[in-house]
Amino acid sequence: MITWKRTLRTLSSERFIAYKDGREAALVDLHFLGLGLRMPVSGTVVLLESSGWREEDVPDLLSSLDEEFLPEVDAAEGTLTYTVVMGRLIASYEAMADGGGEQEE
Repeated sequence: MITWKRTLRTLSSERFIAYKDGREAALVDLHFLGLGLRMPVSGTVVLLESSGWREEDVPDLLSSLDEEFLPEVDAAEGTLTYTVVMGRLIASYEAMADGGGEQEE
């Protein structure tokens, strides 16, 4: 079962983490490309390779996100598109006041 956590929301974008079996499994960035109720949405999905994803799992993952957070748009109508990639999480970095960066693991 996939559970979702929204980690960022702006007027034109959102970021989500998908959890599978309690562990981070995918990262999703959504970008809203217009105004109004049926605005087009473009998403980038990064499947974490350590989560054991198979290509045939992708439609269910995308449907889960779509049903929970994007009821106004539909891939079949051309208002929702995704780019899906497989990746490995290296680290997270946070900007520091002194101009340096700090790595989080």
